[in-house]
Amino acid sequence: MDFSQLMKEAVREWDAVEHNTVPLIFVGAGTCGRAAGAMEVLKAFEEELRARSIQAQIIQVGCVGLCEIEPLVDIKNPGRARVCYANVTPALVPRLVEEHIVGGRVCTDLAIGTVGQPAAEGVPDLFEFEMLKPQVRRVLRNCGLIDPVNVYHYIARGGYQGIRKALEMGPEAVIEEVRRSGLRGRGGAGFPTWRKWRICRDAPGDERYLICNGSEGDPGAFVNRSLLEGDPHSVLEGMLIAGLAIGASKGFAYVNGEYPLAVQRLREAIAQMERYGFLGERIMGSEFSFSIALKEGAGAYVCGEETALIASIEGRRGMPRPRPPFPVVSGLADKPTVVNNVETLATIPQLITNGAEWFAEYGTEKSKGTKTLALAGKVKRTGVIEVPLGTKLREIIFSIGGGILNDKQFKAVQSGGPSGGCLPADKLDLPLDYEALAEAGPISVSGALIVMDEDTCPVDIAHYFMSFAQQESCGKCVPCRVGTQRMLELLDKIRLGRGTMDDLTLLESLAQAVKDTSLCGLGQSAPNPVLTTLRYFRDEYIEHITNKRCPAGVCMKREAAAPARNNAPLDKKPTEGS
Repeated sequence: MDFSQLMKEAVREWDAVEHNTVPLIFVGAGTCGRAAGAMEVLKAFEEELRARSIQAQIIQVGCVGLCEIEPLVDIKNPGRARVCYANVTPALVPRLVEEHIVGGRVCTDLAIGTVGQPAAEGVPDLFEFEMLKPQVRRVLRNCGLIDPVNVYHYIARGGYQGIRKALEMGPEAVIEEVRRSGLRGRGGAGFPTWRKWRICRDAPGDERYLICNGSEGDPGAFVNRSLLEGDPHSVLEGMLIAGLAIGASKGFAYVNGEYPLAVQRLREAIAQMERYGFLGERIMGSEFSFSIALKEGAGAYVCGEETALIASIEGRRGMPRPRPPFPVVSGLADKPTVVNNVETLATIPQLITNGAEWFAEYGTEKSKGTKTLALAGKVKRTGVIEVPLGTKLREIIFSIGGGILNDKQFKAVQSGGPSGGCLPADKLDLPLDYEALAEAGPISVSGALIVMDEDTCPVDIAHYFMSFAQQESCGKCVPCRVGTQRMLELLDKIRLGRGTMDDLTLLESLAQAVKDTSLCGLGQSAPNPVLTTLRYFRDEYIEHITNKRCPAGVCMKREAAAPARNNAPLDKKPTEGS
């Protein structure tokens, strides 16, 4: 089937959703929805419809981003609006069937918005909802609205137009378009995407590889997972375009094996691409051939670093290697290899379809476009969001997030997880962009924004992230293997009221040494939570040391439960070779 015929079929399929002849029930069945009970709600609908002999169709969709009020269910009667209900439980299903599906009456006390037109009386547009209204949804435009493994839904909403246009443009023009757009890697480092592609394409050799990095492992981060579950075809189409641009014929989708639903939906989407000719030989009648293999990682945080990820794909233990040479010159099987983040790749299809100027409508001078984030922690509305780069942290936390849980005082926000750092209240008006956050501290624009209230202790937070980094260290280099362990011990002493000012001095110098001398990004960024909390909350460290108290009332309560450690105490001289 050629693309024009496929497009007709897709439009017909999507038209059946927009102009349905039987009731449609859309269940938000991403991981967040399932954790809240979505599959039990789905089963309750099946049983209720069967008991009443009602002909209706149930469609599983991804997460629209409103994780705080899952499970979400949309109901669309023939000729009526698609209405979104929040906090649906199996006990509410009989009422929704009776009143909405049978009686045609919207349950306004449960409804939070209308999806599309015509609007339901008394129910505003869903995207006027407080958490969604300030957002600009481009990467997330399909999540929660389409069946993620129905390729017709994706095509009908503009899918695979990007690769179609890219094939007409050719690789050089595609790279130039990405250059003009200002797109930078969404994995956190912010390296210009076009430059990575350019270097790889120009590297010597007749074989190249493309890798999608879906090894998201930060505590509190679930953006890549949500995107892979809700719109896998956008990521895979981005891989096609990137593969064309760099001259690769094979790609690898490397996904955290702890994301079973994302892996399942990617596998189904790849099978559909093969069935309809988007993968394989002579794609869409062109000279371009490309295949995608799915690789499940074991969940190691270090495999987010590209050389460790490549080692994992090659069947070796995921451990980083010194650079240079960089993967763009010598990567997988010693061939030029581009590793792009999930979000970066999902951005590409719309960028090519709509052009560089369209993409650059949002953002700042040096940080163009939008950015997806997981909003988590002590904030009223948690979930997955997408905002223009340059949006102030205050707007994200208080407008989109609704402010601090239980109306407590804001204390700090952690950006970038274990690789990022904490920012205090006087930094709330910082714009979310690469330069501003880098200037405020070693903080990345990626992963999660974890909001902290007055009951949070920065010393305890630094200890938590250092514990994570120490456990996830591959152990290959001494600065990371030993340095993170010693930093963790120092933090233990300080938070439990046994530290000294000399320990504080040692902690800071050790953190800087680990940052400067570690082999890979994990070790180099592991001290960031310590360095930023020392920079902005040093008085609380000193309070733990001089007055033996935690201002937030957190740390001393943990002393009785603190696990014993086998390592030598810091006040003893280490033995030779330790």
